Amino acid sequence: MAKPICSRFIHLEDSQDVANGSNGFKFRFISYNILAQVYVKSSYFQHSPSSCLKWKARSQAILMDFKNFDADFLCTQELDEYSTFYKSNMENLGYLSLYIKRSGQKRDGCGIFYKPSRNIRRTRLYILVHPQLGSGPGGHLRWSFEFEVHICVPNQSAGLSELKLSRKHQPDDPHVRLKRDCVGLLAAFQLNDSSNHIIVVANTHIYWDPNWADIKLAQAKYLLSRLSQFKELISNKFTCIPSVLVAGDFNSTPGDEVYRYLVSASEVAPIQLRSLYAAHGGEPTFTNCTPDFTGTLDYIFLSGSRLRAVSLLEMPGPESADVIGGLPNHHHPSDHLPIGADFSVLQSP
Repeated sequence: MAKPICSRFIHLEDSQDVANGSNGFKFRFISYNILAQVYVKSSYFQHSPSSCLKWKARSQAILMDFKNFDADFLCTQELDEYSTFYKSNMENLGYLSLYIKRSGQKRDGCGIFYKPSRNIRRTRLYILVHPQLGSGPGGHLRWSFEFEVHICVPNQSAGLSELKLSRKHQPDDPHVRLKRDCVGLLAAFQLNDSSNHIIVVANTHIYWDPNWADIKLAQAKYLLSRLSQFKELISNKFTCIPSVLVAGDFNSTPGDEVYRYLVSASEVAPIQLRSLYAAHGGEPTFTNCTPDFTGTLDYIFLSGSRLRAVSLLEMPGPESADVIGGLPNHHHPSDHLPIGADFSVLQSP
């Protein structure tokens, strides 16, 4: 059986100039939709060798990828089997983790793995689930919300049930269209060095259906709205200007409205983001590769002036032997490819 491809990071031309202005702290950041095992069906992936679709082979291949990344931050989408497999195995590799399962009947979710041994410590947690404010584990602030609109009929529980039932099969109803089971995580991490710089990390997975572009855009707007609020909370709490890194599977290509909104420089967006790869030569040719669709859906965005990329995770081209025929295969355990970079923290002005 072929072995997974080892990750290779390509140094950027201006990395030396960046290093001269840094405080010496560097970290590696990866985003990866690992393809939840619950979605791995031979009927969906007829092009893939059956042996590489089995859980035992895939789980070990993904874990090997995680180990080879040697990342300080690892944002994952379609993460299932978290409590039964990934949590403990990643702890053995030195990682702590945050996880939120998708709402409804879905079994996967979003996770952030991070290495405290690299002088990184979490300061705040913000989980995207149901609109509710409360105290999280260990006294950490925990906000949660879902990407959906709740229909409230005060003191009419029976009427509410009937309302939900009547709208169940009406996709044109905005209440139904907005009720998706997409989730994400926001967390703040403080560098345990002389800078004490804080980095806000966001990880999410936007709705998939290409025919529901309005829902994707609504989710992206909701994400940035909450991200802006969280950044402000951190700024006020710690009297600082945190850097921001946003990762995820946005199920949108670079020409789509969601992408254009996220990188827009207008005042419409509550927070100004720039795309990591676009700023250094352009987005990858693809991050998702199957016979039915090959294109870029996964991104890392950033905000602030304190972080500079010094190297990028190399992406295969369409003629690369390891992707011909489509994914997953024995080289890549997911139908998506990981993206990532090494960052240097610049000195404060």
